[in-house]
Amino acid sequence: METNSFSVLCYIRNSRLDQKGKASLFFRITVNMKRAEFSIKRKVKPENWNSIKGRMRGTSQMAKVLNHYIDELESKAYAIHSKLVKKRKPFTSEVIKNKLLNKEETYKTLLTIYDEHNAQIEELIGIDYSYGAYRRHIRTRNHLQSFIKQEYKRDDYFVREIDLKFINRFHHYLIVKKIGNQNTTTKYVVNFKKIMRIAFANNWVNKDPFFHWKAKWKKVEREVLTELELRTMMEKDFKIKRLEQVRDIFVFCCFTGLAYTDVQKLSQDHIVLKMNGTRWIKINRSKTDSRSTIPLLPAAEEIINKYADHPITLQNGLLLPVISNQRTNAYLKEIADRCDMEKHLTFHLARHTFATTVTLANGIPIESVSKMLGHQSLKTTQIYAKVIDQKLQQDMSILREKFKFS
Repeated sequence: METNSFSVLCYIRNSRLDQKGKASLFFRITVNMKRAEFSIKRKVKPENWNSIKGRMRGTSQMAKVLNHYIDELESKAYAIHSKLVKKRKPFTSEVIKNKLLNKEETYKTLLTIYDEHNAQIEELIGIDYSYGAYRRHIRTRNHLQSFIKQEYKRDDYFVREIDLKFINRFHHYLIVKKIGNQNTTTKYVVNFKKIMRIAFANNWVNKDPFFHWKAKWKKVEREVLTELELRTMMEKDFKIKRLEQVRDIFVFCCFTGLAYTDVQKLSQDHIVLKMNGTRWIKINRSKTDSRSTIPLLPAAEEIINKYADHPITLQNGLLLPVISNQRTNAYLKEIADRCDMEKHLTFHLARHTFATTVTLANGIPIESVSKMLGHQSLKTTQIYAKVIDQKLQQDMSILREKFKFS
């Protein structure tokens, strides 16, 4: 654990003597080996200075006055340090120096900046940010608070003090505490990186401590439903209405590629009629604000019509009765069990299924799929094309075995 080393020293600079052969006196404050110093506007001849005691030699009136002044400076410096330690407030040598000189500067702290950032995001939920993005930043902020308390015994931390060592220790802390898998812990550090970029842009730090840090992501294989699995789910007769409702909305997203936050807000305003009489969904994605343009396939149309008179849709003016994401994913586990699926079924798997099984596997050009998904880069969509390639290799391996001559 880190403890704050603290010391003060009064010294002279022999290298610069005035015309009378006197040297200027300086007062130095050191915290954790980092110095801050200032001139005390006094001078003394080098031969009259005791460098070991940091005081003027002799018992003259001049020596008594000067040494008393230095004693007072030291006493005030120790009092400021003691007060900061007692209040468990973060501090540096610069902070103590400025307090001592009564020209205190406002030093930004990490959690204060993060709280301001999160307050702004909260006001923009549903406009520029999703509730999920807001909650992820809240969790990151709380993890940082716990880390600072455990590792540094403080309630907050000055952004000016944050360096690469701090970043690496935070990442290590998340791993040791088993906060999540590699990608989850990396995402928390990336969220933290955003706050430091804000600090750098506002000149609250002199340099970006993340300059030499690089995120390390673990490649994740995206699961999708096969055509058989999707059809099995669609044809399954659920006796429990809540499971049927969640199944229908999940299937709707398998045929539209909409993410949870987007289907949750889907209304009649997002449906447009084309010249040829077909209906399309046009919606800006909550995550990226990019436009998704999706044709309404017959399976998706049927589900919209099925819930046209549902109390939730009538009350909120929405197209589908979408319940909370947490409850939806819990019910999807039940649905997977009832359909004898071994896959870990989550709502986002519907979007992957649309990209692969429904579109790319049926010859839809990747550029069209990218536009329907609302991807800002074709590279993002190409991830799904790799999934199709893997599936093709598996199918061809089976075919080779089938026509293998003994």
